[in-house]
Amino acid sequence: MFNDRLLKAARKEAVDHTPVWYMRQAGRSQPEYRKLKEKYSLEEITEQPELCAWVTKLPVDQYNNDAAILYKDIMTPLPAMGVDVEIKKGIGPVIDNPLRSRADVDKLGELYPPDHVPYVLDTIRILREQLNVPLIGFSGAPFTLSSYMIEGGPSKNYNKTKAMMYSDPEAWFKLMDKLGDMVITYTKAQVEAGAQAIQIFDSWVGALSAADYRTYVKPVMERIFSEVKEETGVPLITFGVGARHLTQDWHELPVDVVGLDWRYPIGEARADGITKTVQGNLDPTILLAPWDVIEERAREVLDQGLQQPGFIFNLGHGVFPEIKPETLQRLTRFVHDYSREKLAE
Repeated sequence: MFNDRLLKAARKEAVDHTPVWYMRQAGRSQPEYRKLKEKYSLEEITEQPELCAWVTKLPVDQYNNDAAILYKDIMTPLPAMGVDVEIKKGIGPVIDNPLRSRADVDKLGELYPPDHVPYVLDTIRILREQLNVPLIGFSGAPFTLSSYMIEGGPSKNYNKTKAMMYSDPEAWFKLMDKLGDMVITYTKAQVEAGAQAIQIFDSWVGALSAADYRTYVKPVMERIFSEVKEETGVPLITFGVGARHLTQDWHELPVDVVGLDWRYPIGEARADGITKTVQGNLDPTILLAPWDVIEERAREVLDQGLQQPGFIFNLGHGVFPEIKPETLQRLTRFVHDYSREKLAE
């Protein structure tokens, strides 16, 4: 039997228990994955469809989650555009040829998924044969991708990114258009291969003010979600960190699900007028606490999320390596059991 609870919840349809999955559930904390990483890099895993499918499916088998999310990195499509990316251990994505000018933006190429990332599409096809839960595909959003492309790697303040945004808006909007085209092409290809929902990670967009977001980023996000929604019809999810001040703007986009990080209680988001399905938002750090603390905090999230139709349980950011797999397994079981009881009342 196919478990479609996540798809139903995304569309605010009735479910018998709250669906649950975890950002970065594939890899990170799993000993089987860590053993695999002793032999293969992230890129080498993603370029081997059978192996990548195994990593993607592993948490579903171990935790009994209600969705799988494709194992890959948001940087995966960038080399096809001419961006030299290396994922460095303990640092993250590092780019040797960061963008510095309009000429650099002009040089960026286009993504053609069947030629440039065929292994991603093959992994999706394999998973659709193996999974009995929905497969979530994903992409990084233009601002978050551009922050790596301009800064050359992770940043705390995004000074170079904002400097281009403010000082050369022509280059900035050209970059947003090119990345917007890539995200649309990339996510549509994932859906055509079999992905049943798409999440757009705008992880670092919370660094912008609401006014700057509306001017420099929201138009491209409107275009991305509109085109992907019109051409695929699958549920669309948006998520970013430290972006409470942008949530109303996200709610105005043609998305189905608004992802909340752990800083923004679901009850407050609902009170602020977020009526779409919400996803979140247990602080992942809580998962290092004793079980009674975890259960109490998870119950608080569930009690708020279950007040209205349209709720997907997740963490307020991704799983990190110190979290024990058995903790995630127990949390999934608790979410299922507790929400089933509450929904049956």
